[in-house]
Amino acid sequence: MRRADFSAPDSLPGALEGANKLLLISTTTVDERVAHHRRAIDAAVVAGASLVAYTSMLRADTSTTALSVTHRTTEEYLQKCVPSVVLRNGWYLENYTAQLPQVLRGGAVVGAAGQGRISAATRADYAEAAAVVLTTGGHVDKVHELGGDEAFTLSELAAAISAATGKQIEYTDLPADGFARVLAEADVPAELAHVLVDADLAMGRGELFTDSGHLSRLIGRPTTSLAEAIADALR
Repeated sequence: MRRADFSAPDSLPGALEGANKLLLISTTTVDERVAHHRRAIDAAVVAGASLVAYTSMLRADTSTTALSVTHRTTEEYLQKCVPSVVLRNGWYLENYTAQLPQVLRGGAVVGAAGQGRISAATRADYAEAAAVVLTTGGHVDKVHELGGDEAFTLSELAAAISAATGKQIEYTDLPADGFARVLAEADVPAELAHVLVDADLAMGRGELFTDSGHLSRLIGRPTTSLAEAIADALR
């Protein structure tokens, strides 16, 4: 067993010693993310890694979200330092299926995305794509815009939940400040609430939509559908 701690840079070279390929999964502490990532990339360079794959976010080079800044900065540093492949993951279906108990209790999906379309996929689909790029050739210097095959609006999400449960669920679209108040009343931490509001506004601008088909091509099958993900969560 090897110990690696992003906050303890001296632990990283030993942890990555002998590593040929590395999957760098973006950390969740936003204000420390870039420093964490740079330390891991530097350690991969010292280890002589032939490839580093990084889980970025959809349209990181053009996105206007607060989260995109750290991803864009990491991508730029990575591409200067070591052979790499960038996996720009879209939104996760689990962001919605994990909220099913609350949605069913309240009878509504609440957000601020308007009729923006979201190309979400499951964590398992994204993980499978990462495994493919690490175990097959031809991915160096590639940037993959990853998302589900079937984009949906939050109104369509509400309809899919209704169809799966037999309970009428509506989508309530709110202005940004209204959505922020709902999240605060639900005791969502302020930093996370800001991220969620910011993401919904980006959805409304089309920043979490892709029709690239990269994800399904990488994994060699259709991505998990919204209906399938809801059914799995309800089971």
